Amino acid sequence: MDPKNLKIAYIGGGSRMWARTLMADLALEPELNGRIELYDIDFPAAKLNETLGNWIGTRPEARSQWQYKAVETLPQALQDADFVIISIQPGSFELMAHEIAVAEKYGMFFPVGDTTGVPGLMRGLRSAITFAGFAREIATHCPDAWVINYTNPMTICTRMLTKVAPELKVFGCCHEVFGTQNILADIAQKQLDLPEKPHRDEIRVNVLGINHFTWLDAAQYREVDLLALLREYIQEPGVLRPFTRQEVEAQNNIYYDGRQIKFELFKRYGILAAAGDRHLAEFVPGFTISPEELFRWGVIRTPVAYRIKTWQEIGQQVPQIVNGERPFTLKQSDEEAILQIKALLGLGDIITNVNKENVGQMANLPPRVVVETNARFSRDRVEPIAAGALPVGVHTLVSTHVQNQEMIVEAALTGNEELAFQAVFNDPCTTVPIDQAWQMFQEIGLPEGF
Repeated sequence: MDPKNLKIAYIGGGSRMWARTLMADLALEPELNGRIELYDIDFPAAKLNETLGNWIGTRPEARSQWQYKAVETLPQALQDADFVIISIQPGSFELMAHEIAVAEKYGMFFPVGDTTGVPGLMRGLRSAITFAGFAREIATHCPDAWVINYTNPMTICTRMLTKVAPELKVFGCCHEVFGTQNILADIAQKQLDLPEKPHRDEIRVNVLGINHFTWLDAAQYREVDLLALLREYIQEPGVLRPFTRQEVEAQNNIYYDGRQIKFELFKRYGILAAAGDRHLAEFVPGFTISPEELFRWGVIRTPVAYRIKTWQEIGQQVPQIVNGERPFTLKQSDEEAILQIKALLGLGDIITNVNKENVGQMANLPPRVVVETNARFSRDRVEPIAAGALPVGVHTLVSTHVQNQEMIVEAALTGNEELAFQAVFNDPCTTVPIDQAWQMFQEIGLPEGF
């Protein structure tokens, strides 16, 4: 692969968030150049990104040149690609809203609804069917490409790619661990009385688990044990406390969480959950029983209506940006896709957390399931780093989700409705009897193509 003449296929090329981030990061990277072919079932959305991407290349602060082109077929985008990036919305936002609403009707209130729990697993079933098709097309048109998945549910989507086409070079990326590194940096600055906050890269962590239910059993800043520091911190008055609905809503932030679930799990299990509380609430029992319970823990639900509104508004911004009617600042994000691509091209090794099949990096989870640990990126290699084993209490929590995710993948491959239902009923947040759970499952409905 020539770093100055790359081809990137972007599946979900009409993305309103991830695509824009990637465009900016690529434009600011002087060591890479090439073309990006944008494929999306919403072709006009891909055309918008074609316009925006090519306009970004004309900015005086751009340090590289990329040619963006929206294409109408997936094979055209994939043919001879060096890298494939997948960032899609599996199904419509309206369908996501339906799944969350049905779960609420049966007494389960999910803050996010994209990874686990009733709506997350049903989204996973739909996504798995789609990703099986992606896997076959990638294996046909660019079998040697590196495939980077950003789509949730991360574990199910990434697993389906490798299940259908084991020869593919696949990994999944998520920034939840970055957020926890930033929390630890805040605590380090406060507890150690540092003049400035450490950069996230200075917070070294051992990552183990599965996406959005990832854990840290070691964290250091220089020679300081940050988990020991955290134990001291959570004992301070006011750190662990109940929230009120008014207090949470007053934040005016539909992504807000008060870190109470994260810190309480750390207090009880001794290792630190590395996702935000909005995700953690959906993996363990008790939190999703009512909106009031979520508010008590400092968690607010993200309305799907907000996602729809934001998606529409961002699309409307493109003509305004290109015409100079709306300010646009080209700045580097905190994402690591560019560093990963450069490392795979031999332009500097990095170590970061990724989602990849378990080949021994997780000692007490099954082989081949997708797990999240640190890995070393180097020329044409992503080598998972041995993370050790989860302690028995956390392993019990995590392994249930691993098996449910595997059941969803298998159900999507085989069309086994009963297996899909069993995964939904097995979920720790499913709180209704089996007959009502079946009724709920039927009310949500099986995805198209099942």
